[in-house]
Amino acid sequence: MGALNEYILIKRVVILWVILMTITAPGVAAKEQLTTRQCETLGFTGLALCSDCNTFAEYVKNPELLSDCLKCCTEDSNDSMSKITYSGAILEVCMRKLVFYPEIVGFIEEEKDKFPTVKVQYVFNSPPKLIMLDDEDQQQETIRIDNWKREHMLQFLQEKVKPASAKY
Repeated sequence: MGALNEYILIKRVVILWVILMTITAPGVAAKEQLTTRQCETLGFTGLALCSDCNTFAEYVKNPELLSDCLKCCTEDSNDSMSKITYSGAILEVCMRKLVFYPEIVGFIEEEKDKFPTVKVQYVFNSPPKLIMLDDEDQQQETIRIDNWKREHMLQFLQEKVKPASAKY
């Protein structure tokens, strides 16, 4: 009788484990998150919100890329995190590579003056990026902007950078 009871107990444990895995596994697989470094390697450094992935899916019909995007995004929300603003920014770019980024050149030449708290910094061999600054001019976030259009830069800076008067 002892062996039979042990067999029944093992069978119940296995059944409970299968039920537990069936319940929890789909949620885990559906929203697997990658590390920041893994996302940067995949090229998703400036794509933070999951709604951006939905927009991305309208233009790129590659399910693997969309899956990677969804693994790197954060859910859109109306909480305080989505309302973060910065006191300023540094637009960092390599002067020699500017020829490959006409949208960034257009922004620097025609739009940059609208943002007095945004400085342009030329760093050899640096990919185009925005370095977001706090009230003490300390780096808080870095966002690659290689493929951003001028209007995307304008919209992002209008939403995320406080006006110059708010800094002082």
